[in-house]
Amino acid sequence: MRDVRVGIFPTAGAGLGEVAERRAALARAAQEGIDHVAVGDHVSFFVGAGSDGLINATAVLSMQTELPVYVGLYLLPLRHPVPVARQLASIAELAPGRLTLGVGIGGEDPHEVEICGVEQRTRGRRMDECLEVLRGLATGERFNFEGRFFSLDEAQIVPAPSPPIRLVVGGRSEAALVRAGRLGDGWLGVWVSPQRFAAAVAQVGEVGVAAGRDPSTFEHGMNVWCGFGATRESARAVLAAGMEHFYRIPFESFERYSPYGTPGDVAEFLAPYVEAGCRTFNVIPCTGDGLGEEAAVGEVRRLLRTVD
Repeated sequence: MRDVRVGIFPTAGAGLGEVAERRAALARAAQEGIDHVAVGDHVSFFVGAGSDGLINATAVLSMQTELPVYVGLYLLPLRHPVPVARQLASIAELAPGRLTLGVGIGGEDPHEVEICGVEQRTRGRRMDECLEVLRGLATGERFNFEGRFFSLDEAQIVPAPSPPIRLVVGGRSEAALVRAGRLGDGWLGVWVSPQRFAAAVAQVGEVGVAAGRDPSTFEHGMNVWCGFGATRESARAVLAAGMEHFYRIPFESFERYSPYGTPGDVAEFLAPYVEAGCRTFNVIPCTGDGLGEEAAVGEVRRLLRTVD
């Protein structure tokens, strides 16, 4: 059986919806054997849309006790890292060991970055400092830091998260891969080929070794939009509509990296990524023909885990 975890990312970037409806969906996900729930994060995406990743994570964790939550991705450079460290410590008390925090620099909507008081060109350097601060404060000890964007004197957050919260770095750029190796606990990819995924995993590992870290502890994953339907044509149609509505650009820009068809078709598409080192999938499902999201993602999980 393959060591791969498959989570459901219901409507990336959207809110959770009505509480009773979400509780029912979470129960269905658990029944289907899905490994975790993923939530997104945006402050004000294009037309002001979005949802807070840590608030949504807390809500999902509070609604049930079975499924962990993967935030993918939290726009960390748009926040001050000290309040974020407190939020993480509070979540760790609520649900020890059940949160993975994926972080990214964002930037698809420059206006979102601008209205948060952040210069677009500084996002990467702010991210590096934010991660250093989060790691320093996660020990529970007093922490001093002097950077370009943040200066801390005797900062402390207690109790320290136990076990520590895994910090996964997302992004396709060279800088993101270096950041993942130096400061992350893994890398989260999107819109890459299996070959590119394997090369990225190798690069992150090399950077990690050079930084004195142990790459065998890293966990690499991928966010992937998937269309499900009785036929490839109907699955493509529902996936194209969902992605074009969210990103506001033609589906053809994403098509080569976004599988569609039956759960078997999708699992077949994703299997080479497992061979390339992917151990976590956050599946963003778009469904048609009466297929349920949880049932479709659960079947993909079953197929991926049973392939030799």
